[in-house]
Formats: sequence, C-alpha cells, structure tokens
Amino acid sequence: MAWSTAQLARISGVTSRALRHYDAVGLLRPAWTGAGGLRFYTAQELLRLQQILLLRELDLGLDEIAAVLDRQEPALEVLQRHRRALETSRQRTERLIATVEATIADLEGDGQMRPEQWFDGFDAAKQEEYDAEARQRWGDQAVDDSWRTVRGMSKEQVESLNTLARDTNAALADLMAASVPVDDERVLDAVAGHYRWVSAFWTPDAEAYTGLGRMYVDDPRFAAHYDGVADGLAVYLRDAIEVYARTRLAPAGS
Repeated sequence: MAWSTAQLARISGVTSRALRHYDAVGLLRPAWTGAGGLRFYTAQELLRLQQILLLRELDLGLDEIAAVLDRQEPALEVLQRHRRALETSRQRTERLIATVEATIADLEGDGQMRPEQWFDGFDAAKQEEYDAEARQRWGDQAVDDSWRTVRGMSKEQVESLNTLARDTNAALADLMAASVPVDDERVLDAVAGHYRWVSAFWTPDAEAYTGLGRMYVDDPRFAAHYDGVADGLAVYLRDAIEVYARTRLAPAGS
C-alpha cells in the first residue's frame, strides 16, 4: 500500500510543503516518484516520518534528526544532550512561575515581598547584552529609534508584522526547496517582504542590509532561528539579501 504526498499530509498533519522540503534535504525520500512528479510513500517511510516527528517534539534540528536516523550520531547521546537543555529551560520556567505566583500573593496580601524578588528568573543581564551588542553594531540612534517605534505600535500592528515575517519565511523556504536561484525575481520579491518587515523598525541602506543578512549566518542565534524554519534558510536568505541590496537598494550607477 502506498500514499501520495497529499494523502500523507492529511493523515500525518505534516504539510505537503514540509514533506517536499524533507525530500529536498534528504531527510524523508518517497518510495518512488510517479508520473508528473507525484511522490508516493509506503509504510516504511511513514514509520520514518513518525520518528522524525518524535525527534522534532524534542526540539532537535533536521540535521540532528538525520544524523540520528542514519546512525551518524548515537541517538542516546543526542537525546541526553537535549534532555539537559530541556531541563535547564524547565527550571527557568519554574522560577518565572514561582515569581509570578509570589507577586500575585503579595499583591493580595500584606505587600511584604522585597522588590528584588519581583525580578527573580528574568535574564535582565542577557537583555542588556543584546542591547549593547545592537548599539555597537548600528549605533545608539538606530537602537533608540527602533525601541520608540516598537513601543508606539498597536497590538494590530504587531500582529500584522508577525504575519508578514511568517509569510515571508514560508515563501522563501518554498523557493529554496524548489531550488530557485537567489537572483530570481520571485526570490527578490519575497525578500522585499523581509525588507519591509525590517524597515518597520529600522530602515537600512544597501550596505547595512547586506551586513544584516551576513549576521543571520554568522550569529548562531539568528542562524538557529531561520534554520528552524527550514534547514539552510539562513544562508539562502543571506545570499538573496545580497542580491536584493545590490539590485534594488544600491544607488543607480553604484
């Protein structure tokens, strides 16, 4: 018995786009491809997909999942490493819950909670580190302007920008999965959505936008974010941004 991509998407809850991407990166190949490029999967591929979904639930990246399933890295070592990360995250969440509960009790009671206890569990030092890093990269004026813009946004504006970011990332992931070159007009049109999103907070020129794209690959935090959408997306976006900046942002004749 075999299932088409559409049938597998329906029974598994995994989108057809994700299944195509899994095929493109070699994580889940169809049993065969029929006329018109239709992919078909057997019970063996369904079992592999079940394992992929289990490992995704444990926050493993696609490269790590492939390494586990193809036995390039012992599954036990990978799972132990991620268990430690999950335990750290759980401990921080538990501290935040305790802080909120204590604050509620304090407000309902006699108000004896010490002010420093209100901030237990919040990583303020890390936020200061990010702020300082941004100021070093782009200057005080750009960071201050960005914060003022964010504080002045309505809930609807924030939701609209979040939707724009998600739609842009999904469009770029689809184009990457289809092996569309980064200088294709369809890719540049998608990058235009990313540029609009960035410009809602800060309007970079061609040089600054190119530098931002490179940071998406050079900085592991940003790389993890984009590669979490689709493996390889950080590099694909960086390269597309370079073309976009050169062809659509650079002054004429430069």
